[in-house]
Amino acid sequence: MPIGWEWDETLFLGSAPYYERGRLHYAPGLADAFRTALNLDGTGRLIDVGCGPGIITLTLAPLFSVAIGVDPDAGMVAEGARRAAAEGIANITWIQALAEDLPAHLSDAPPFQVATFAQSFHWMDRPRVATMMRGMLVPGGAFVQVSDVKEPIVLSGRILPYPAPPYPAVEELVRAYLGPVRRAGQGFFVHQGTPGDELAVLHDAGYDPSQRLRVPAGPPLVRTVDDIVAWTFSLSGSAPHLFAERLPAFEADLRRMLEDAADAGRFSEQPPDTDVIIWRTPAR
Repeated sequence: MPIGWEWDETLFLGSAPYYERGRLHYAPGLADAFRTALNLDGTGRLIDVGCGPGIITLTLAPLFSVAIGVDPDAGMVAEGARRAAAEGIANITWIQALAEDLPAHLSDAPPFQVATFAQSFHWMDRPRVATMMRGMLVPGGAFVQVSDVKEPIVLSGRILPYPAPPYPAVEELVRAYLGPVRRAGQGFFVHQGTPGDELAVLHDAGYDPSQRLRVPAGPPLVRTVDDIVAWTFSLSGSAPHLFAERLPAFEADLRRMLEDAADAGRFSEQPPDTDVIIWRTPAR
């Protein structure tokens, strides 16, 4: 987990309703990439750890007979369950729990073929969770990290129809309200970026060398002011509760700034490719 920070239950408090609309979706070919790389056939068991509102859980659940979504935030788990019901996906069990507490919640569960961590592993006690998860996977099972590709996006000469969302200005406005150091629950995210040394963490936990996939992004998107407001409130560093009684003033200032930057209320944005890193437990 980030240096100098401890988890608390307010990390994403109030963010769940904004997540699906605000966050850019993973690459549209992600499920097919999983199916091919892991030889999935609709059987087996998936556990999605740090699942949030179930973005990956819902995407991959049809590839398994059983899927389990785990997240410590009650709002995220409730939103995942709501979306599963709305989409008619019935093979998911939702568990509110810290990743570090999973053995107590799943002590009698059969082992899993696949465990996914979609931009969530960095929030955890990584050595502890990696070692624990190895014991929860079948021999040859897959520990899979999913994230956006962090390289700058190159549009290859394309000109998008609307301006890009003014993300630096949004971040500056957040700092004006919440201070210069990024907030994270009741604490602060002093050391920016994802903790390093994951190769060593997973090697020390007993996983075999990894396989890496890059799944191409979909086409550019048209994003509205409401979408960028949702993106802002979906982030731990600008979760709604952090603004307390100043929330209405912040949202009014944010919307005013976005309206000024938009073209008829619209922005263009190119989603990034999706990065998939597959670590295997020893086959025997």
